[in-house]
Amino acid sequence: MSKATNENCGSRQIYAFGFTSFLNDTATEMAYWILPAFIASIGAGPAKLGVIEGVAESVASFAKLFSGYLSDRVSRRKPIVVGGYFVANAVKPLLALVSSWSQILGIRFADRFSKGIRGTARDVMVADSVDKGSIGSAYGLIQAMDSAGAIAGPLLALALIGHFGMRGVFAWAAVPGALCVLVAWVGIREVRKSSSQFPVLSSQSSAQPSALSSQTPVTADRSPLIALRLPFDFYYVLAVVALFSLGNSSDMFLVLRAGNIGIPASQAPLLGLVFNVMFTLASWPAGKFSDRFSRSAIAAAGYGVFAIVYLMFALAPSSFAIWLSMGFYGLFYALTNPVLKALVVESVATDVRGRALGIYSFVTSITILLASVITGALWKVYGAAFPFYFSAGIAAVSAVGLLGHRAPRSRVTA
Repeated sequence: MSKATNENCGSRQIYAFGFTSFLNDTATEMAYWILPAFIASIGAGPAKLGVIEGVAESVASFAKLFSGYLSDRVSRRKPIVVGGYFVANAVKPLLALVSSWSQILGIRFADRFSKGIRGTARDVMVADSVDKGSIGSAYGLIQAMDSAGAIAGPLLALALIGHFGMRGVFAWAAVPGALCVLVAWVGIREVRKSSSQFPVLSSQSSAQPSALSSQTPVTADRSPLIALRLPFDFYYVLAVVALFSLGNSSDMFLVLRAGNIGIPASQAPLLGLVFNVMFTLASWPAGKFSDRFSRSAIAAAGYGVFAIVYLMFALAPSSFAIWLSMGFYGLFYALTNPVLKALVVESVATDVRGRALGIYSFVTSITILLASVITGALWKVYGAAFPFYFSAGIAAVSAVGLLGHRAPRSRVTA
């Protein structure tokens, strides 16, 4: 197969993933931005919200770790991806039927678990579908489509909520969810692994060199927690991202803070719209720039934007400042989500991409779990502003840490 044919196949695969992400996020965001107000309407507050989001993200973190290990071992990843989309979009409409916060917790648990299972497998398939000089662009395009769905979702929620109420919005989320599963099943193609990407565990191989010593037994590579072939660069980035994530609590706290200073719950989907317009516009360019310039510097700039946004939410000088900050918050996501993922992928060998992405997602999810719990507790004890000052400070320190990272000039590829 020619290089041009490979590139065309890779492009079709990326667009299939992108359209699937668009539909899935449309369904998700229809529900997400009204969920804080819905939780409050059934008698729960910020502390309960922290528990719901914290538990949901923690189960997702373990699912991502397992999915990363599994993705490096199985020959077919498509069933993992499609199954994950199916479960997530089957449970979302059930929010229309709940009567307690514990039921919401169960639904969020299932939703995040399925996201964790499919997410790492999908990201490995994306990286395997393009050459390494286009990884940032591929992740950026998919992220742009994902956030475009997050624009469509709040708009649909705004159109529906006046006629059907919050529960009706949850029920209507089943439509884009079903389309998402259909597109994933029909449009995504299995990426065939080379033999170097799919190591045989039953016997040792001396035909190809490895980052491990030839004296190292094969059994040392079987545990998802033993990552002997992952380099220092990966762990450095992981440590900085983990530190940052301790201040990166659920975005629902931003919605609660906006309500705290007078922005009504009915306008919460509009906050999501402002955020996601910037996210959509900036994601693909940020990913493409990261293929040409320092990924670490671009991600550090994103952390700087985060610090400014959270400082504005702490000070809350006016409603206009909050609306403006939500737009810049989308820029933070665009400068970090696709770029850090590409930074992780390029720092490791192809046959351990799943493991690296799984560990990366696991560590960040666990720290985000702690961040949601910490934010809820700080809010309750010290008031609404204090946790945002806390998060802004951690983000500033983390930005300096990323600026200190130097990517190696050459990458081990297999």
